[in-house]
Amino acid sequence: MSAEQKAINATYLSIAGNSCLAVLKGITGYFGNSYALIADAIESTSDIFSSVLVLFGIKYSSRPADKNHPYGHGRAEPLITFLVVGFLVASAVIIAYESILNIQTPHELPKPYTLIVLGIIIIIKEIFYRVVKKKGEETNSSSLKADAWHHRSDAITSVTAFIGISIALIFGKGYETADDWAALVAAVVILYNSYLIFRPALGEIMDEQVYDSLIEEIRKESLNVTGVIETEKCHIRKTGMNYHVDLHVVVNAKITVSEGHLIAHNLKDHLIKQIPHLADILIHVEPDERG
Repeated sequence: MSAEQKAINATYLSIAGNSCLAVLKGITGYFGNSYALIADAIESTSDIFSSVLVLFGIKYSSRPADKNHPYGHGRAEPLITFLVVGFLVASAVIIAYESILNIQTPHELPKPYTLIVLGIIIIIKEIFYRVVKKKGEETNSSSLKADAWHHRSDAITSVTAFIGISIALIFGKGYETADDWAALVAAVVILYNSYLIFRPALGEIMDEQVYDSLIEEIRKESLNVTGVIETEKCHIRKTGMNYHVDLHVVVNAKITVSEGHLIAHNLKDHLIKQIPHLADILIHVEPDERG
């Protein structure tokens, strides 16, 4: 199965899971007098739309290079990630606003059965996080990793809701707003997670050089190709799920241009075979003048 198809399947899982959980949370929160669960439902609803965006981004970014996009369409991925972060921030603001209103408004204690529902949701969301995160790492998809963090932040908001409702039920009258405070804390957590998702996507757009382990792997593999004496500059840019590499290699200064070209060609083939995430490699041949 291709990396693209793995990412698409994981996104479909997110959409289906979030749809079911949003309904479950909304109904339980409404009838169980828990705004923390309703806040959870709001986040899950935003997660549905963000997962749809991720699906679109993965499909679009996987389009092959063309005349107008010689490096492919991979930069659509971090742009979609920015939109996903926007959904997260918007849901956090809505949750915080509604929490503050509910804290100021007298209401009944949450129903005990809401804790059972929350416990189930926490387990499901953590499983979703681990599955989608694994697929994001396997496919090298920044937007899929962002989608995974949606599941983790959802699990965190459910944990805070569980704590808030537990406090309200244990201490009784006078603590009705405990789950509203929990929802407010969850909003802060969501905002922090938004930053964690936003920062790598920004680095990707800005061609930030944060690929030291990949550079080391490229240098090591390059020395396995006959004719390569050493490597010099190695710059990497991430586009979608793949990388484009600019690499300077040192060869014997006395060989012909044709021989140097052949070494570069063999090196490119070798690197792409050994490191599948490399979409293209531009190799500059340098002469070894030391001997």
